[in-house]
Amino acid sequence: MEESADGKAKKAGARLCCLCHQKKAALKRPKTLEQICRECFYEVFEEEIHQVIVENQLFKPGERIALGASGGKDSTVLAYVLSELNKRHNYGLDLFLLSVDEGITGYRDDSLETVKRNEIQYGLPLKIVSYKDLYGWTMDEIVKMIGLKNNCTFCGVFRRQALDRGAALLKVDKLATGHNADDIAETVLLNILRGDIARLSRCTSIVTGEDGPIPRCKPFKYTYEKEIICTYAYFKRLDYFSTECIYSPNAYRGFAREFIKDLERIRPRAILDIIKSGENFRISTSTKMPEQGTCERCGYISSQKWCKACVLLEGLNRGLPKLGIGRTRGLNNDDKKDTKKTNGTKSIESKQCGTLDF
Repeated sequence: MEESADGKAKKAGARLCCLCHQKKAALKRPKTLEQICRECFYEVFEEEIHQVIVENQLFKPGERIALGASGGKDSTVLAYVLSELNKRHNYGLDLFLLSVDEGITGYRDDSLETVKRNEIQYGLPLKIVSYKDLYGWTMDEIVKMIGLKNNCTFCGVFRRQALDRGAALLKVDKLATGHNADDIAETVLLNILRGDIARLSRCTSIVTGEDGPIPRCKPFKYTYEKEIICTYAYFKRLDYFSTECIYSPNAYRGFAREFIKDLERIRPRAILDIIKSGENFRISTSTKMPEQGTCERCGYISSQKWCKACVLLEGLNRGLPKLGIGRTRGLNNDDKKDTKKTNGTKSIESKQCGTLDF
């Protein structure tokens, strides 16, 4: 009788999965705090992403889709999950991995090795574009000139355009990125802190860049970072690169990220609530984004005569790296005229940002 009572107590004390009620719970979902088993977690994690894709009509059969691949947790899980869902639900997509080599020794060179392994593991073609080829500079060289204070500005502008140019080379219809719910909540917060109200109207959009060369989509818009790395990638034993960029320890976004994580610890739902708030902001009709045109120099989308990448690049090439930082408009006004006078012929010093026509 005593042994029977002990056995019942142990059985009663074991936590079963709240979904299947059969297997032992292996984890608590960061997003919902549900106690579930691994198999059920895999199923709901993938099904939620599938529903986001279907409900928002992110893809159409026959489309060529580039997956932004850095070798990090988000892009690796994105490649794995989309590859699986494409087969399981017959999306009919042609998937490609697209990576950008910023030229950061000890960081990007190592992460690209991970991407090359992913290419083989998932059977997806890989295309790598580099800052050196597109702009004539690496981030190592840029940081050596400007230091660590504004380097993220250069990298962010160059990287965005490099992805578009790489996608154009692949002739894809859309670019999918691994931006997750935490990233989007951070962006909402940053736009408020910067007073950038115009961008609030689009920063929560699941599809952006429809007025640009290649639209971008975010299948992980409602997916928590903790579920991507601490649970799914960990339990699936996916091959990803986990080191943070050596040049961004003091990036402004990092402070917003820590604040979001503090909120999540107190109330996990806070991340989705911030995104929902961003979606429901009513922006005054007088607050508008600048009208988009094309850069006179490289043909890339721009609201000024020269795109931001060309302005930054010209500043680097002239030994004036701060020329395009902040609200400076020098190269879109008088300095540009001076540039035409002093640079009568094209050379590597006056190389435009990128080598593709849009």
